[in-house]
Amino acid sequence: MLTTLSKATRADAGGKAATLGVLLRAGLPVPDGFVVPSGIDDGESLHEAVARALARLGDPVVAVRSSAMNEDGAVASAAGQYESIIGVRGADAVCQAITKCRASVRAARVVDYWAHSGGESTRVAEIPVLVQPVIEADASGVMFTPQHAGGPTRIEASWGLGLAVVGGTVTPDAYHVSPDTTIDFSLGSKATRVDLDDERDGLITSTVAPDRRSTRTLDDATITALAELGNRIAILLGGPQDIEWALAGSTVSVLQARPITAALPPREVRDSADAIGTLNGTPGSHGTVTSAARIVRDPSDFPTVRPRDIVVCPYTDPAWMPLFTIAAGVVTETGGALSHAAIVAREYGIPAVLGIDGATTQIENSARITLNGTSGTVTILRPDPAPRRKEGGTSS
Repeated sequence: MLTTLSKATRADAGGKAATLGVLLRAGLPVPDGFVVPSGIDDGESLHEAVARALARLGDPVVAVRSSAMNEDGAVASAAGQYESIIGVRGADAVCQAITKCRASVRAARVVDYWAHSGGESTRVAEIPVLVQPVIEADASGVMFTPQHAGGPTRIEASWGLGLAVVGGTVTPDAYHVSPDTTIDFSLGSKATRVDLDDERDGLITSTVAPDRRSTRTLDDATITALAELGNRIAILLGGPQDIEWALAGSTVSVLQARPITAALPPREVRDSADAIGTLNGTPGSHGTVTSAARIVRDPSDFPTVRPRDIVVCPYTDPAWMPLFTIAAGVVTETGGALSHAAIVAREYGIPAVLGIDGATTQIENSARITLNGTSGTVTILRPDPAPRRKEGGTSS
């Protein structure tokens, strides 16, 4: 009934699991697991099969993730669109998570994403579901292998589980590895971290100590090893890859690999003398646009967003993605260029700048701003002076 991850193929296990199966069979460090294929109904037989599969793995705390046939493609990634349930234990909880994961195909963000991307929405019964042990990571993140010959490997990392990096809730460390293995980096703020909650299962978010926020998450040896691993994966899979990884002690695990769907803006190195009225962040998605800023702090502000507004927000999670279908651009206070929000912005062709600390307070609601997603800058424009009035009440 279930498929072990080492035997997963696209036909029975979907895109995400099939790719991990390829890597696992090649001897790469992928956590073992199993797949609930599409077409299997919830019920007692599934519960029994899941219980046996979990026992084979040692009854660990697991992650339950979608492996839909139409996600992780070369043009549309569906990054962050389907539900992932991280940190569940036991057959009862895993079966509930499988049901929830499948049901996410009905979410408005998923329907909007496929409508905008020109793809077809998946039916509930058509979603294979991947189950793997959770790696209790010291640091995690995302790696983009070189997108062209001579290009750099780009790595973003933060403390704890990788959800903070892909979800854009922290500004991660950013590492750039050139073909000659030269490493450049910029430190992120890394104010919070996500870990497993050992007492109640599930996840817990905690504050990172101030000294750890400014400490590098990765040393040069680990960065070099990650880049070499990324090159192996790209060669094996036949093209540049977007790879999620986790580091526990000195051991790196590969959690996901998929094609890079749209080109990253180049790394921006700025002069220390920044222009007055210009805010600097991380280039997230190519393009320049001038429009009204719309401050969005939580979903209650969604109705205020008008077509062609530039959304300025603390960060975006999957529930915010429908805004991308009407917004002219996106500015966030946290996040990196390899986060799900940045990936979807690039797929939608709207400029994005991420990681501008205090953007929602530095930019006034309705202010006109110019967002340059290629350079990673936001310029706050001065309002036009009020016209002078001539005698008789007409304006000049």
